[in-house]
Amino acid sequence: MNLNKTIIGMVHVQALPGTPQNKYSISQICDIAVSEAKLYAAAGLDSIMLENMHDVPYLKGTVGPEIIAAMSVVAKAVREAVDLPLGIQILAGANKEALAVAKAADLQFIRAEGFVFGHVADEGYIDSCAGELLRYRKAIDAEDILVFTDIKKKHSSHAITADVDIDETAVAAEFFLSDGVIVTGSATGKAVYLHELKSLKDKIQIPILIGSGITDENLEEYWNYASAFIVGSYFKEKGVWKNKIDEKRIKNFMDKVKLLRLG
Repeated sequence: MNLNKTIIGMVHVQALPGTPQNKYSISQICDIAVSEAKLYAAAGLDSIMLENMHDVPYLKGTVGPEIIAAMSVVAKAVREAVDLPLGIQILAGANKEALAVAKAADLQFIRAEGFVFGHVADEGYIDSCAGELLRYRKAIDAEDILVFTDIKKKHSSHAITADVDIDETAVAAEFFLSDGVIVTGSATGKAVYLHELKSLKDKIQIPILIGSGITDENLEEYWNYASAFIVGSYFKEKGVWKNKIDEKRIKNFMDKVKLLRLG
């Protein structure tokens, strides 16, 4: 998967069976995810990522077999529906599980939390996982699946690594064989600090992905400092992640992308 100003659209998978807000069957959940994925594909997005965002409150570092099974079924349905690179994140920090689903459903990448160093998230302390995760990727013969890794992640406290700045964190992630680092704002839908991106661009050779806060209004400002842009909230009605997709928002955004690609 070549990242070259790649636009990645988020499919926030509906709450899965066994989670507090579940109200749909697996079949219905698949239908909704496939419908959203097809909208993204028709609008010209480059890639799609699945995430179990509706499964609040999230478990920490692992999920049950019912979630792994359900996400595999959803991922396979989307894989069969669209011919785009696909990725997955399983919250919170269930990185090995995400890799297993990606392997089973023929996905191209995962988004991993807590790859290097550690942080305190809503769910509690998330420890680093690079060594274990990449050994697991090797063990299941999944080295063709890219691992994009959050650094100084949103919705988290980084007080315990306050003496390690984002540049050093990115360098560590590269040294530990990350396939690309994801930079976020303080929360879902919040913009990234531009000065951090400008600094990072000269510190690492691996791709930089922006993981929150991108809109059609600020995309140009960030365009030259990232290889890929993960967009979720902006594509939803009123810019709220849990709402339905707003096709007009997608069109406006992709029109801006086309202009920027023309230089």
